[in-house]
Amino acid sequence: MAVGTLHERMGIVFTEISMEHAVARMPVAGNTQPYGLLHGGASVVLAEGVGSFLAVLLAGPGRAAVGVDINATHHRPATSGWVTAVATPIAVGRTTASIDIVITDDEGRRTCSCRFTAQLRDAPPRRDGA
Repeated sequence: MAVGTLHERMGIVFTEISMEHAVARMPVAGNTQPYGLLHGGASVVLAEGVGSFLAVLLAGPGRAAVGVDINATHHRPATSGWVTAVATPIAVGRTTASIDIVITDDEGRRTCSCRFTAQLRDAPPRRDGA
């Protein structure tokens, strides 16, 4: 599903997805700002990606999830290796889902905390005709 997307370009790999949580990893290399630190925007892309995949699953068959809000608090820098994002539902209703995302470095230290909210709605027709 990530072919030709921003996730592919940033090297994001989705490793787990269930109704309880979703997990994705991203390399720090190639996603840094000029000081060599993981770019905060890259962390947000990772968080929104893993949160969106979970929200789509929570929305159910024939439904879609559309992001409406995300916030991030950056706790510590990452300069090498990979970061891992784990998304878990906070509250899921008929029309919205709020999801907590924790991003950690290779040593398990929290680098970023995010909250993502998605609108859950009927899926629109696919643009590719499938």
